[in-house]
Amino acid sequence: MAQQEWLYGLHAMQAVIENEPERLIEIWVLKGRDDERLINIVNQARRFGVSVQFCNRKVLDDKVKGEQHQGIVARAKPAKVLDESDLDRLLESTPAPLLLVLDGVTDPHNIGACLRTADAAGAHALIVPKDKSGGLTGTARKVACGAAEVVPFIQVTNLSRTLKQLQDKGVWIIGTAGEAEQLIYDCKLSGPMALVMGAEGKGMRRLTRETCDELVKLPMAGSVSSLNVSVATGICLYEIVRQRGL
Repeated sequence: MAQQEWLYGLHAMQAVIENEPERLIEIWVLKGRDDERLINIVNQARRFGVSVQFCNRKVLDDKVKGEQHQGIVARAKPAKVLDESDLDRLLESTPAPLLLVLDGVTDPHNIGACLRTADAAGAHALIVPKDKSGGLTGTARKVACGAAEVVPFIQVTNLSRTLKQLQDKGVWIIGTAGEAEQLIYDCKLSGPMALVMGAEGKGMRRLTRETCDELVKLPMAGSVSSLNVSVATGICLYEIVRQRGL
């Protein structure tokens, strides 16, 4: 397990300051930048005793290997990794959970975008398999715009087994697949539910697909065969939100 993480981006930094300030070790800030949001983050960090250094853009660019950092980068203690036991505790305290499951999605931009949408739609957790899936990298956290610090990101050892355990607890598993017979708009999407999204191109793995209670698809009227997974996730989650009356 990594001994430290690199965090960057204004939203991600603000979320860490508000939710887990004890993780921050050191912050680097672009010299000469004095906008209000960045100054506020710096002041809050100093109140928690975090060291703050001002530097030129190249220093920041080098630390995050050219990613868009918005003038602020931090070295932080790694976040706690959530697993099956955390999912069990969440289910015990959540009577009608809405869960998002990503099967084989590796791109950190897509993971971050899905986290952001999951937060906006009121999802209670995002679940991924430990293997063949992306994690919570600095890029994913930045794209998530703070959602990574508030939506539980749960990594499970065996996804199909976890889905079966969810079913045993009354959670309906709905998977998205291009070969599905029915559109998502024709399904009843209320009650405890887990929405499973597969990787672009490959879709869900066979065992994941076979475990789902129901398969649905989005209408595709144009020439492209599929949508970006984060876009499709947003459409599906908000159809669930609409039907749940949230």
